[in-house]
Amino acid sequence: MKWAARLVGALLLGFVRLLTGAQARWHGCPPKAEQRIYFANHQSHADLVLIWAALPTELRAITRPIAAKDYWTASRLKRWITTEVFNAVYVERERKGDEDPLAPLIEALDKGDSLILFPEGTRGHAEDPQPFKSGIYNLARRFPDVVLVPAWIHNVQRVMPKGEVVPVPVLCSVTFGAPLALGPDEDRAAFLARAREAVMALREV
Repeated sequence: MKWAARLVGALLLGFVRLLTGAQARWHGCPPKAEQRIYFANHQSHADLVLIWAALPTELRAITRPIAAKDYWTASRLKRWITTEVFNAVYVERERKGDEDPLAPLIEALDKGDSLILFPEGTRGHAEDPQPFKSGIYNLARRFPDVVLVPAWIHNVQRVMPKGEVVPVPVLCSVTFGAPLALGPDEDRAAFLARAREAVMALREV
């Protein structure tokens, strides 16, 4: 059924670009086929779709979005699209027992995949992102050679307002910034604050 996934992917890509424009703006780093973690603000379930659509074809093929398992597997259609079209990495929003919530991400990075990550963990509705959780810091420590690229998603919350089921046509864009690196002696709190600031700085670019 790979042909079906390719067909649905092409149709979905066309629909998202028609609805939002899905423009990518690269400031401080070019689109490059290297292993990366793209980390962005999170205000809508459509965030992962917009970043996926904004990436060039060669990057989209090697980049996997992180998807909340409880939401994106709630129906057979959502599960099929996120598995077959987006090749998403599912994560649990609630920790279960001794399971490492980063295990699926670590497995994907070990395979050489790039990731789309939302360090807030859950969607925010304020103008500024919520404080970042420690996952991105732990991944940066474990995978120092993976390039960390901040991104700011503009306007996507207006495409699918909270409580609505029908998307609204709104011009959206994703601004990708200069890569961020974890300092040799940088502690978790300092890195998470710096990463959040790097994302917020892009909304003015």
